[in-house]
Amino acid sequence: MRLLAPLLLLALPALAEQEDFSQYGTTNPEEMTLERLVERAQRGDVDMMVCANGYLATKAGRHEQARIIFEACAAAGWTQAMNWMSQLDHNGLGADEDPDRATEWSRQAGEMGDPVGTYNHGIDMMRGRGVTQDVERGRALVDQAAAQGLGIARRLQDADYDLDAVTPDADAWKYAPMF
Repeated sequence: MRLLAPLLLLALPALAEQEDFSQYGTTNPEEMTLERLVERAQRGDVDMMVCANGYLATKAGRHEQARIIFEACAAAGWTQAMNWMSQLDHNGLGADEDPDRATEWSRQAGEMGDPVGTYNHGIDMMRGRGVTQDVERGRALVDQAAAQGLGIARRLQDADYDLDAVTPDADAWKYAPMF
């Protein structure tokens, strides 16, 4: 009997009726999972923590989730997220490749004062990728980014605007003329 008493006490919660506590919200909600951060982004609830995790999602190869996060962050005015959306769209990560949309993201970031966006938009204009080619205007944007202190823009200036100086050889096929 002495042994049965502790066992019965342990069994009581399992035998009791389960109460419905759903009216009080979610017990122990996920807080720091990527799924939770994507859910927050889908609601438009973005902050630095949510936006930074778009980078982790991308680096983990979870591009669809990165897109959800970055799009919400870009809509909230985070220019770094716009730059990441440009990168995803240029490379077809998490969706079809879309150079026009990629260039638009860079343009928006640049117009908001982001030197990376300005530089990328300038590169796109020099190549004519996602936008009508305008080498002079593209160079002017690269110069603007360099004036803002962006090192890679200065490197491109020093290379006399030779795009091969800043583009990996592995990407050469992508920027070759289509005709």
